[in-house]
Amino acid sequence: MVSVGERLSSARVRAFIGRDEQLERFTDALAGDPQAPFAFYVFGPGGIGKSTLLRRLADHARAAGRLLVELDGRFVSRDPADFERAADPFLDVPGTVLVVDSFEHCQWLESWLWHHFLPRAADSTLVVLAGRIAPQPQWTADPAWGGLLHVSELEPFSEDQALSLLAAARIRPELRDRVLRFAGGNPLALSLAAAAGSAGCGREEIWTPSADILRTLLTGLIGEVPTAAHRRALEVAAQAFSTSEELLAAVLPEEDAHHLFSWLRDLPFMESTHRGLHPHDAARETLAADLRWRAPNAFETMRQRLADEYLRLLREAPDERVWTVTDELFYLFREGKTLARLRTWSREDEVHDRPLRPEDMDVVLRMAREAEGAASAELVRYWAERQPGAFSVYRLVSTGRVVAFTARLALPAPADPQDLATDPVVASAWEYTDATAPVSPGEHIGISRFSVYPERYQVPSRVIDLSSSRAQAESARARGRAYGFAVWRDAEAWAERVKGTLHDTGARPQVGAHTYGVFGVDWRREPVETWLRRFISTTDEPLESGPSPLSRTTFDQAVREALTHWRDTGAFAACALMRARLAADFTDPVEELRALLRQAVDDLAHEPRGVRARDALVAGYFSGAPTQEAAARRIGLPFGTYRRHLRQGLDLLCEALWQWELHGPVEDS
Repeated sequence: MVSVGERLSSARVRAFIGRDEQLERFTDALAGDPQAPFAFYVFGPGGIGKSTLLRRLADHARAAGRLLVELDGRFVSRDPADFERAADPFLDVPGTVLVVDSFEHCQWLESWLWHHFLPRAADSTLVVLAGRIAPQPQWTADPAWGGLLHVSELEPFSEDQALSLLAAARIRPELRDRVLRFAGGNPLALSLAAAAGSAGCGREEIWTPSADILRTLLTGLIGEVPTAAHRRALEVAAQAFSTSEELLAAVLPEEDAHHLFSWLRDLPFMESTHRGLHPHDAARETLAADLRWRAPNAFETMRQRLADEYLRLLREAPDERVWTVTDELFYLFREGKTLARLRTWSREDEVHDRPLRPEDMDVVLRMAREAEGAASAELVRYWAERQPGAFSVYRLVSTGRVVAFTARLALPAPADPQDLATDPVVASAWEYTDATAPVSPGEHIGISRFSVYPERYQVPSRVIDLSSSRAQAESARARGRAYGFAVWRDAEAWAERVKGTLHDTGARPQVGAHTYGVFGVDWRREPVETWLRRFISTTDEPLESGPSPLSRTTFDQAVREALTHWRDTGAFAACALMRARLAADFTDPVEELRALLRQAVDDLAHEPRGVRARDALVAGYFSGAPTQEAAARRIGLPFGTYRRHLRQGLDLLCEALWQWELHGPVEDS
């Protein structure tokens, strides 16, 4: 019996067109030709057929009996050690073939690969890399690599090749010339046109490689989206880094996630990965632009739903998953204006971070003296002794050289007198809290105290990006964090960069010869979720300040925060809802607010539609269930149904409490 894998391979052989030179050189290498290359590097723009070629080469390797290791650059971590573990057979098993697709997403590994990884390959191994960016010229110019490396830029199909593809797709002969004029030799455009079939090929436009062409092709391919639920599923796939069935169920709890996932998977521009579905990059950009244009409010609503889900995952994630979820959250808002102001690094700057080790201290102190002076270096030594776990050391991926360090301190209230006497910057942060809204016992402040990268000192860089995302993840997960602070020397420049996300406290402490600016946010006034959306939003709305009442959005987030911290008395006491108008006259704020919330939830059951909503809220927040899945089991509901009732319950509860906030409690008649 023929296996599914063999049938897929046969189908790829029948459908494959062109790329004869690449196939021939790779076949020679598989056969052991001593003159054949060891490394193959394929590059070209999106949609030119790189992934299709790699799948064909992988089939060749399997047919030759080679061990195959396939990696996707989109899911490669920043640490070269992780790449090495994933590709381990390439170093140990003779004859292994390593294939890396979407290499542009991990291009920072390039120098490390050539210098440190590939020279250690086992005998008779081969490596194939494919990405959008050409290799650095030093590799092609290096005589040592001259006979080992084969670089090829993929070109569009010739007219004969394009017509062969259309014929294989059963496009009617009289329409093939029109499609060819429309799509030229671009393999993605041709494939989408072929998938759309003859009915979608009547347009007369002349091909130019623009988003308009792909939009037309995608429209012809998808046609009328079957239902509103299918369109919402497209909105998820267009924005999320990868889409799993679980993610669909979480953000579309009222829909059949299994059916929608199957429909998405069958779309020809979707790629299946170990993390879920991932649209082809060019198709994603086009699809996202089209959906945003058609229904901007619905598109933004889905973005917020995804943000809520990623934040939930971030709070519940085990430590080893935290940074993956954080990256997925930031990908969702990759076009935000604030992020654009902060992110200007190149592929040469890619770094990975590790905790501080004792043997790192000499280089850390040297960098501190070089960038900030001897007085600052002594403060680095002081804090490294008191909070070594707060420090991260950054190495260039390309060389492994230590280039930077950061320190994110967590300081409990009341402030330690020794800290105040030793560090003027920390003392300024505590003085600001005392003057504005003092930190209560059981609460703490977080402060990104050091960010030292001498070669790119306190200018937008990968180090600042990573440290900032780590700080935001820690703030989302921390219990009892009252304030977050960041410290920069060029206060005026950073005041503009973080405008709308952090307040300038006005403090300008001096350490040695340098003056620093202290910027902060009071997490008790504004929930982390609301602040984080502001930081990563595309609109950059101004940050509210002063004693004005909470906005409706901030109020709703405060209600959710209070429910999340229901079983943690200390965190509940510090939640933003405690400062809402409805709690202003409480004599025992914690107990009275808890009683009010519980009563408001119970009151939902007074109406028929609120009974299940009440049950979902009780199970999810009051019952002690460790996860939402456990809460669903506790009340005997499928998870998707439970999530639908929970979302409805949150909406009803927030509306009831908001009316109380505006008008006071409803008097019994």
